[in-house]
Parts: sequence; structure tokens; C-alpha cells
Amino acid sequence: MLASIKQYLKDFDALFFPRVCQSCGRSLVKTESCFCTICIYQLPYTKYHLDQNNKLAKQFWGRLDIASAAAFLYFNKAGKVQNMMHQLKYNNQPQVGVELGKMYGKELVKEFHYNNIEAIIPVPLHPKKFKKRGYNQSEQFAIGLSEIMKIPVYNQILYRDLEKESQTGKSRTLRFDNMEAVFKAEKPNLALNNILLVDDTITTGATLESCALVLQSIGIKKINIVGIAFTE
Repeated sequence: MLASIKQYLKDFDALFFPRVCQSCGRSLVKTESCFCTICIYQLPYTKYHLDQNNKLAKQFWGRLDIASAAAFLYFNKAGKVQNMMHQLKYNNQPQVGVELGKMYGKELVKEFHYNNIEAIIPVPLHPKKFKKRGYNQSEQFAIGLSEIMKIPVYNQILYRDLEKESQTGKSRTLRFDNMEAVFKAEKPNLALNNILLVDDTITTGATLESCALVLQSIGIKKINIVGIAFTE
């Protein structure tokens, strides 16, 4: 009887608040979560985690000593991934990040390279932006990765010290100059040698470069970078 009432309430709720795909807007069936099966099949997957010399990793060559760099998806304007990222960042849909983290986590755990990671550290938001949005989209992605990979998320090690102007439209050099002194790090009580640094959308990599340098300055030797999407 109780189970029947719960199902009735779910059906009633779905009538007025239908569950839709956060990529294309189609109605979801009971077996689908966050994204429809069609979108999951059609997403532009990079497969960068299978290639240590991928295009994203090459962006850091000669600039930053990292163990690896990969992104789950390609970011294309007016495409499915842009829709997802818009829902995640601006439409109060943190579950989008969590779900994408779970999806990518299932791929990463298959690779030996990611088996010895000790912590997942998300790129932080400035407190003002966090307060406005209510959550850190990179941390939501990290939570999804953590659930599948069984690696703890540390969100207190890295933080933003200053709120800089928008990075949009800036070159890689200007972006990096703009990010100097933005990030600070607190040395953790336990020694961390191999971590996963997580961001949402990666363009020039300037933000991640700045974060990684700060983390290296507190003794973290091996840094792997992972993003939800990469803009070529």
C-alpha cells in the first residue's frame, strides 16, 4: 500500500514537473537519469584518457609538469555539451555535473594510470560566486567521479584568494597573467603525492596551470588534470 502511494506521488509530481533531458529537453523515461539515451549515445567523447599525448595534454607541454590531462567531451557551441554546461552553471542543475562525473568515472577506473590517485581536488569558485550559484560546478563533477572511483574529494585545500575579471576573449598569456595570485593552497595534514585536479570547461588551460603550480608549491608531486569538456 505504501509503495503504491509513493508511486502515485511520483507520477503526480511528474505530471506537473516532468523530468527532461538536460541536453536536448526530451522527456525522460523511468530508466533514464539526467540525460536521455539518444544524447548519451550522440555525445562527442574525446577518449583522451586513452592517449597520454592527446591535444589537451600537449597544451601544457613546456609550461607545466603534469602526469596527464584529459577531458570527457568536446565542447561545441550550440551543441549538446553547451546545453549541458549551461544547465549546470546557470540553471541550478548540479546533478548534471554529478552525472557526468559518474559517466567519466566508469571510463577512468578501467585505466591503470588512474588507479593510484589519492585525492580529487576541484578548481574552486570565489565565495561570492559560490554564494550566488549555491554550489561549485567543478566540485559536483568531482563528486560524481569520487562515487565511482572511490577516491575522496578534498575541497578545502585549494581556494580563490581574489576575484578577477572575466577570462572570456583573452589569449592564453593574458589569461595566465590574470590568474596570478588568484589561487592559494592549504597544506593538508596527510601527505598527498598523486591527485586529480578537476575543472568544468577547459579552454587555454590557464586556470588549471595556475592551480597546479600552487598545488606543486605545497609538495604535491603528481598532478593529473581532468575536465568535463575541452574547447579546441
